Amino acid sequence: MNSPEIPKTDSIREMARFWDAHDLTDFEDQLEEVAEPVFEHETPLKIHLPPREAETVEEIARSRGVGPADLIRQWVLERIQAS
Repeated sequence: MNSPEIPKTDSIREMARFWDAHDLTDFEDQLEEVAEPVFEHETPLKIHLPPREAETVEEIARSRGVGPADLIRQWVLERIQAS
């Protein structure tokens, strides 16, 4: 019987679901040692805004169908790419 292949994904949740349902010893022939980290974690940043500015960001985000953090992230990435 052929065992399934280890998923090629960067989703920690998907990998966790896979390994919850499988045994590592069934995949020894597919394993390889890596020297670098496989998953990169985002670095959270905290910003402080006056209430009126925070409300404006929330309104703009809501009108675009995204959360305020996603909107701010998009703005930051746009500025980084422009510089």
